[in-house]
Amino acid sequence: MTTIRLHNTKTRRREEFVPIDPQNVRLYLCGPTVYDRAHLGNSRNVLVFDVLFRLLHHVYGPDHVTYVRNFTDVEDKINERAAETGRAIGDITAETIGWYHDDMDALGALRPTHEPRATNYIAKMVAMIADLVAKDHAYAADGHVLFAVESYADYGKLSGRSIDDMIAGARVEVAPYKRNPMDFVLWKPSGDGQPGWDSPWGYGRPGWHIECSAMAHELLGESFDIHGGGNDLMFPHHENEIAQSACAHPTGEFARYWIHNEMLQVEGKKMSKSLGNFFTVRDLLDSGIPGEVIRLVMLGTHYGKTMDWTETRRAEADATLRRWYGILHGHGFGRDLVAALKADGKWEPDAEFIGVLANDLNTPGALARLHVLAKGKTPAALAGFAHGMEMLGLVNDWAAIPMFDGGEAGPEVTQAVTARVDALLAERAEARAAKDWSRADAVRDVLNAAGVQVTDVGGQATWVPGPDFDAAKLGDM
Repeated sequence: MTTIRLHNTKTRRREEFVPIDPQNVRLYLCGPTVYDRAHLGNSRNVLVFDVLFRLLHHVYGPDHVTYVRNFTDVEDKINERAAETGRAIGDITAETIGWYHDDMDALGALRPTHEPRATNYIAKMVAMIADLVAKDHAYAADGHVLFAVESYADYGKLSGRSIDDMIAGARVEVAPYKRNPMDFVLWKPSGDGQPGWDSPWGYGRPGWHIECSAMAHELLGESFDIHGGGNDLMFPHHENEIAQSACAHPTGEFARYWIHNEMLQVEGKKMSKSLGNFFTVRDLLDSGIPGEVIRLVMLGTHYGKTMDWTETRRAEADATLRRWYGILHGHGFGRDLVAALKADGKWEPDAEFIGVLANDLNTPGALARLHVLAKGKTPAALAGFAHGMEMLGLVNDWAAIPMFDGGEAGPEVTQAVTARVDALLAERAEARAAKDWSRADAVRDVLNAAGVQVTDVGGQATWVPGPDFDAAKLGDM
């Protein structure tokens, strides 16, 4: 069986993934607060977890993986949007969930096993809060119920912060009813026009953090395998989830592995409306950028590193996919051919591709391996390439392999051109091995002049034709 290794934020090291129950591998991802369109950064952890979901399907079987991603449909931002627009809260959340599904579907993300809405689990939240109060881990004050962080000795362990440091760094006004400035809200009162439910502490609504703990417990149990989200959620959201869940269910582990993805930039700068570089997934899709291109750009950076969306990377991804889809179309890939390959026992993943991907979801390395596999000359030889395209979500339906419309047609890459570039790369490698740097530089200059974009990963050079690719500048072929 394939060994999966993941960087566990909880232990701060890369570990072999060993599920609690191989017959039911369980993972939870914090989903969106549904009041507006998902921006590009929101989609990153969806795509990271989508690749993980697919890898777990491959290793353990699709019937043995349970993936939960929630919708927060009760939250102050939603209330504010309702007040601004005069629309009903239910209408706003239903519309936004529809938008979210449309956008994530366009990026090739598989739907999770469960997509719970917080408002369907209020009774579970109330019961969990009452249990925490009974165990002296929470207290009622001024119509609120707050978790007492000092009652949980390991508070701050996930993010590596002490309570004293967190208090010193806090910039928020401390409510007078809090015993400790770091105590956080489990339940709060609802006023006129705000959504609310009856509870032992009066008419009110849950705090944000309790939602995920209650839904995860109901759908995955006291202990489950993987919890994920952006690293901006590590504190306080994930820290608070752990505290309340561990205190409510002291015999469980809550999540055994924690995966956090880094943030996203645009052209080297933090995405923000003030800089004019803020855009939603829908903005990109409506501008004519295919979802597969967005996905490929995202997967080109390891989830543990800051991802920089640039126009250059978009153009490179577009060129790469035009070439790869052209290969699939050119060799007749479709449902019938894939079915025939499966019948002949030739629909198998490439072992090196799987090994690279299983090493902490190394998507850049997996993409580099696809460049190598794309050189196959027959459908059988290309089976590993096609399987990898499916594994990364770049093909989801073999009856409809994408064909990009509009824009530039993309550079023509004939077999002669491919052979010429491969020969130049081999010559460059030979020159480097001989430490003939002038010869290596000369080859590099030819490749650069022709617009060939070369990536060196693990000693393996791969290439794609760039936006300014000109095969005539490659020399004799």
